[in-house]
Amino acid sequence: MDTAREADPTEMTPDNMEDFNAKVIAEFRENGGKVGGMFEGASMVILHTTGAKSGKPHVSPLVYFPFEGNRYIMASKGGAPTHPAWYHNLVANPEVTIELGDGTETATARVLGPDERAPVWSAVVAAMPNFGEYERATTRTIPVVALDPPKG
Repeated sequence: MDTAREADPTEMTPDNMEDFNAKVIAEFRENGGKVGGMFEGASMVILHTTGAKSGKPHVSPLVYFPFEGNRYIMASKGGAPTHPAWYHNLVANPEVTIELGDGTETATARVLGPDERAPVWSAVVAAMPNFGEYERATTRTIPVVALDPPKG
């Protein structure tokens, strides 16, 4: 596993971010959902979204946080001042697919409100302190998104 060791998302351009993501996705798929480098040991998904403006399919490798029976993703963008594109996509089109190490699942993305976000965010930062660093690096509130399983 040879994912980039210390990539800084706040310094990446769209072109090198796309290349970086493609390498992470390939490694994820080749290794049953396991990725090395800066993501070694992290719970990862590949999020499939539909473009908010284009309507085209997009994929993004993301760290997720399992908490109280659900999966959560954080729109940190490494502490950048703007939300990541995937966040805008799932707000516009919340029906998503996630790839896990052992298959794919459908989910409905749901942005947490402040009261629901607080305990999840606290648990995320306790388990992965880098997310606290990202929050301190930006003036925006980093959205936390639940990946709710299908009802039924």
